[in-house]
Amino acid sequence: MIDPAAISAALNAIPDPEKGTGLLAGGRASAPRIADGRVSLMLDVTGLTAPARDALDTAVKQALSAIPGVTEVRVALTAEKVGRTIIAVGSGKGGVGKSTLSANLAVALHRAGVKVGLIDADIYGPSQPRLMATEGQRPEAEGQKLIPVMSPHGVPMLSLGQLVKPGQAVAWRGPMAGNALSQLLDADWSGCDVLIVDLPPGTGDIQLSMIQKHKPAGAVIVSTPQDLALIDATRAIDLFRQADVPIVGLVENMAGYLCPHCGEVSDPFGTGGAEKAAAQLGLPFLGRIPLHIDIRIASDAGAPPATGEGMISNSFAAIAASLTDWIKQQKG
Repeated sequence: MIDPAAISAALNAIPDPEKGTGLLAGGRASAPRIADGRVSLMLDVTGLTAPARDALDTAVKQALSAIPGVTEVRVALTAEKVGRTIIAVGSGKGGVGKSTLSANLAVALHRAGVKVGLIDADIYGPSQPRLMATEGQRPEAEGQKLIPVMSPHGVPMLSLGQLVKPGQAVAWRGPMAGNALSQLLDADWSGCDVLIVDLPPGTGDIQLSMIQKHKPAGAVIVSTPQDLALIDATRAIDLFRQADVPIVGLVENMAGYLCPHCGEVSDPFGTGGAEKAAAQLGLPFLGRIPLHIDIRIASDAGAPPATGEGMISNSFAAIAASLTDWIKQQKG
């Protein structure tokens, strides 16, 4: 005979990976069924990473198998489907700092307590492995799903750059690019409530098909202040509008050069252009990021400035706060 109290005690002796309470007490495990030496139960693994799920499954089976009379342990893993908020970061052209903003936005959200993941969908120039210090790390797979690589900054991420050899040219047509992005979006993002997607620059068919197939909840548009860049940014806005994707707002990057020696600010690309464009288009202006050598140095070193303190970090944090407020408003 199997002692039901011993089964319950064994389950409650295993801490919930998130709550720290016992599995039965915290509701992670269902009431076990005992029959003919067999113990059966359901284990809710919602919010756990694949390694955490496997570890919990193993711990339960080992603990219950050690109880006198138990000849078999059956554990059914269940998980609620949790909708994630996908935020696309786009631009009408390359070279405006879209990837840098994506990386720092993800880091700033993480520092603010948001469970966030980062996807580098820039087919032709994936740079997030360098920005997030994960170069050379290839994602593992479990079944048909990729397991995101954990960056040293606490943000799980996947990049097309992790699926091809370093320095290899990516010459993919639309369907191939779309399939690759699907792999990244359909990966095991357990525990992530928000996904930041660094889209390829431009407004072509590839971008449109990606957006239509994997419709984001909203889009952040990045531009530099000069008129030509703003024209391209307007095209990006139109692209998202065609796909019925709400625009979260505009970010003005390289907005003034802050001299590291004298502290004076000059405006080689003009100033305030994106803010004026946002007002004309009836869109929120999320903030501006200065043109500063520290951003370039930190980015090349795989240490996004948002990981630190000071004026630059605060700029990214403010944009992250505006995005968080927008997401909360959308969810009501």
